[in-house]
Amino acid sequence: MGHRTASEGHRVLICTPFGRDADSVVALLSSRGYDALAFRDLDAMAGAIDERVGVVLLSEEALRDTPAALAHALSRQPDWSEIPFVLLATPHAGSAGQEALRRMASTLTGNALVLERPLGADSLVSTIASTMRSRQRQFVLRDRLRELETSRQQLAQSEAELRTVADALPVLISFLDRDLHYRFANRAYEDWFGKSPAEIVGRHVREVVSDEGFLLREQDMRRALAGETVRLELPMPRHDGERRDAEIRYLPRRDASGAVDGFHVFAIDVTERKLTEEELAGRVQDRTAALEREMANRTRAEAALRQSQKMEAVGQLTGGIAHDFNNMLTGIIGALDIMRRRIDSGRLGDLDRFMDAASTSAQRAAGLTARLLAFSRRQSLDLRPTAINALVHSLEELLRRTVNENIALAIRTADDVTGAMVDANQLENAILNLAINARDAMPDGGQLTVETRAVELSDRDVAAHPDVEPGHYVVVAVSDTGVGIAPDVLEKVFDPFFTTKPIGQGTGLGLSMVYGLARQSGGQARIHSKPGVGTTVSLYLRAVDPVDDRAGTSPAPAAPQGAGQTVLLVEDDDSVRLLVHEVLAELSYHAVEAQEAQAAIAVLQSDRAIDLMISDVGLPGMNGRQLADIARLHRPDLPILFITGYAENAAIRSGFLGTNMAMITKPFALDALAQKIAEMLPDGRSRPR
Repeated sequence: MGHRTASEGHRVLICTPFGRDADSVVALLSSRGYDALAFRDLDAMAGAIDERVGVVLLSEEALRDTPAALAHALSRQPDWSEIPFVLLATPHAGSAGQEALRRMASTLTGNALVLERPLGADSLVSTIASTMRSRQRQFVLRDRLRELETSRQQLAQSEAELRTVADALPVLISFLDRDLHYRFANRAYEDWFGKSPAEIVGRHVREVVSDEGFLLREQDMRRALAGETVRLELPMPRHDGERRDAEIRYLPRRDASGAVDGFHVFAIDVTERKLTEEELAGRVQDRTAALEREMANRTRAEAALRQSQKMEAVGQLTGGIAHDFNNMLTGIIGALDIMRRRIDSGRLGDLDRFMDAASTSAQRAAGLTARLLAFSRRQSLDLRPTAINALVHSLEELLRRTVNENIALAIRTADDVTGAMVDANQLENAILNLAINARDAMPDGGQLTVETRAVELSDRDVAAHPDVEPGHYVVVAVSDTGVGIAPDVLEKVFDPFFTTKPIGQGTGLGLSMVYGLARQSGGQARIHSKPGVGTTVSLYLRAVDPVDDRAGTSPAPAAPQGAGQTVLLVEDDDSVRLLVHEVLAELSYHAVEAQEAQAAIAVLQSDRAIDLMISDVGLPGMNGRQLADIARLHRPDLPILFITGYAENAAIRSGFLGTNMAMITKPFALDALAQKIAEMLPDGRSRPR
């Protein structure tokens, strides 16, 4: 807003008593946009003095009268206001006259400008504009002063309110400068230290909290001055010596440049909390001791229960396995006894029938042993890519002969099922075991379903099974519509030796074997059951690239015959060593026997030609795998065949076997051993029998 149109300080007051000078000046200034008023004398002008006046224009003649009324009006102006005067002097006055004019005007104002007449219109207007702008700056200054006063009053009010709030809070509040002198303290200091805020401010902290208290705080105060927010707890006893604990916080304050110029202190009384914490800690300690005693008692009770369960499991195992093995041994011993009697009497006609009976019983015993190793996860698996759909379909006829006539069998295989990494023989046994369990669960008939499907297990799917990795799996599921399993029984079905069958009718190894096979194959076994509805057991097997479903359907080749190659046989069991030696002789191999590892090492270190080493895994002192490592030091290319019935470190063959090594599991058929030996000897070293 311009000086001519401002709401304040825009008016020009003119007093020229003689002639028409006043009217001329008013006309001139009005034509230039000014609000101009003319007066006949200074007394009349005095009544017009207010905040609208921007400049006063006086002629020398106007000051010849006593300006008492005008001086009085100007004295009532506020301190910031000093209306500018423009004085018109006559030419004959000279410099001395002008100086006298200024002295006369000084009785009215300290802001006067003397101009000599005659004066051009532009010069007059320019002078009026300049002085009026100066007058506008006075109003700006007035507004600034008012703002400052308002701010000062507000600040004082805020400080008073802050002081009221700070004094009312049950918190010790203060401010310390960089020299650790108090610059502010609230009324709480009277209660805590017996000194009023006025007595605290200006003192060094050492004078207030004592030398000992200062030593406890000094390091943390230095941290606060370095810009770090600090929290600490200290004992601050009351005047009467009663306990008081304080939680203290030091909050750094920074000036406009960002430098720390001190820190605020906030302290609260936490005695009650500390007493409560100590009481709770005592209670927790007492309760912990009681819980430890209770846990010790519970541990002893659980140990006694586990021991009882172990004894019960051993009893179950003893009853079931003894029953089954006695039946098998009866078949073997009885058949051998009859054959001996028939041979002694020369009756050789029907020996094949008793030989088959003995062989069947022996195979059943081998199967039971395999189940024992399976549930303990110590059987040797021959993990290979296997065509799952083809394997399931190949079992259909056997399954139909296994189940009762009142049970319908359905085989359902999904087209998108590829191969899986599994021991095919063990998987067949597992499916057959599950089918037998399903048959027993449907005494009145029902539906038995064997199906396959492909699934993808995500991270979320395996979250509840941390021992299983996400990825592609093939699922083989065996389902029945039988009696189902109660929830309290369902959680125990994979436990070894657990069975719902009477003693002597089951060992509790079937589902344990299934579970062990799944876990050793890198998958898992799951069971879902509902009483009165049925049960489904699902085997999740790691999927591999598609496998030709026709693989493995051709008949096994005839057992090859050796050509006099030398085989180092290492076996500590006399009976087994005798039988394997005879088998090698039957196959036209030359056997060199060693009863233990040291004897075998002596042969390996000699110059004797060795084409193949056959070693038991479980040798005394040094196992077969360690012996194989020593053998390779002397004969790097020597083929090595392991035979085992129990292999602690041979749970998965790929992790146990090295280059040009293989494994065959006891008991084994002569043809199987011959085939394995032929596979391991270099091409052209054997000939068909």
